[in-house]
Amino acid sequence: MRVRVLLATACLCGAAAAPVWAAACESLASLQLPDTKVTLAASVAAGAFTPPPGAPPVPGPPAPYADLPAFCRVAATLTPTPDSDIRIEVWLPAAGWNGKFEAVGNGGWLGAIVLPALGGALRRGYAAAGTDTGHTSGVMDASWALGHPEKVTDFAWRAVHLMTVRAKAIVEAFYGAPPKRSYWNGCSSGGKQGLKEAQRFPEDFDGIVAGAPAYDWTHLTASSVWTGLVVLKDKASYIPREKYALLHKAALDACDALDGVKDGLIDDPRQCHFDPAALRCADADTPTCLTPAQVASAKRVYGPATFSDGKQFFPGLEPGSELGWGFLLGGPEPTPIGSTHYRYLVHADPAWDPRTMDFDKDVPLADKLDSGTIAATSTDLGAFKARGGKLISYHGWTDALIVPRSTIDYYDKVVKASGGLEKTQDFFRLFMAPGMDHCAGGEGPNSFDAMAALEDWVERGKAPDVLVASHRIGGAVDRTRPLCAYPKHAKWKGSGSTDEAASFACVD
Repeated sequence: MRVRVLLATACLCGAAAAPVWAAACESLASLQLPDTKVTLAASVAAGAFTPPPGAPPVPGPPAPYADLPAFCRVAATLTPTPDSDIRIEVWLPAAGWNGKFEAVGNGGWLGAIVLPALGGALRRGYAAAGTDTGHTSGVMDASWALGHPEKVTDFAWRAVHLMTVRAKAIVEAFYGAPPKRSYWNGCSSGGKQGLKEAQRFPEDFDGIVAGAPAYDWTHLTASSVWTGLVVLKDKASYIPREKYALLHKAALDACDALDGVKDGLIDDPRQCHFDPAALRCADADTPTCLTPAQVASAKRVYGPATFSDGKQFFPGLEPGSELGWGFLLGGPEPTPIGSTHYRYLVHADPAWDPRTMDFDKDVPLADKLDSGTIAATSTDLGAFKARGGKLISYHGWTDALIVPRSTIDYYDKVVKASGGLEKTQDFFRLFMAPGMDHCAGGEGPNSFDAMAALEDWVERGKAPDVLVASHRIGGAVDRTRPLCAYPKHAKWKGSGSTDEAASFACVD
């Protein structure tokens, strides 16, 4: 059955039209799609949405829903294999549809639909879709993967791809026309999901925003264990949380002014050669110094994660990221977001202890077992480019969850595989944000509209050279700064306020 609501006749633009679109929405309950059961098709009045109880919490602050416009809410379960149980939701604006589709990403191991992200897309007039990736869990837990290889494949790529295909069919059934453009918007695991789509299903999206992508999955999860074990191997090596601010201030004192502007930010931490030994205690341990063991720990945290022969398998955290170190270094065990991968997908042993990890053996084994299933490390984006696809990636320099240099490493590899920077920037641009934490927040300007820039690029051919980012205190903007397409960076012109983007230019 195909349900069609022709906007020209149904209008969908006022109280009188509500019964028309509401009835059409509820008719979607009988829509027939392969391996798909529609479990809900309900009209939601403006401001009336409330999230269903019992779902795992999603990252980020509580989301407001009172300002959501009226929409048709469709939920469905996809079962491409006997062990698949992929939940999706599609939200369809009752009025003012912009003719486009936006799919939203997940974070960590999250097995839940990110409803706040759906709301954000809906407010902008998009038909939007999200998925729980085929399981129910929080961001830290991969126990669902034990003995369920098909669910791992669903999480890795199948849920997102099938959600996209089914959601587009639902959009066409409701509006009587397919979306004119399709976009992906995700960060962290959502960034990895976006890269996986560009690599594996280049026809799914016209444009992709892939923020702070967790693309090198097996090495990223290993590095989180490695970093935790650096400071948790014994009591002496542990850096108390109270000393993160001490380290942070010392790093800023050493490197803030390297870019010619003293603004509380390290513009490019790769140029910073801060030595935590400057904080070494002269005598007894105090809150204002680091013991020799703590100095050694800090040096290793800033350094790369390595095998026993010294070969790097993942970059280290950057100077300036110290205020976020609690996630990986806070203890008492290495953060489970990484160790859960090795416990359930590599060793398949719920009792496995991350303190026993043998990086020389376990990381290559994880690579072999995954073989690109979850990881999105392919640099072959030729098919995506050939069909006109555009890709924007961004990463905060003070991200303490996914090391920012890893995204630069991937971009540099794509540049090499694509025949140089100019050819790569025809379809793929990267923006690095000084002082920005994981996906959002931080002391630097961290709020910017990557989706608007992507739309300009896809729909009007205007490639983004700059994303203007803002920083807010109490809701009020106190600083703006241009984020320049890598490898360029923002340099102060020598006059004008250093809190205003107009005072900066992008330079090599």
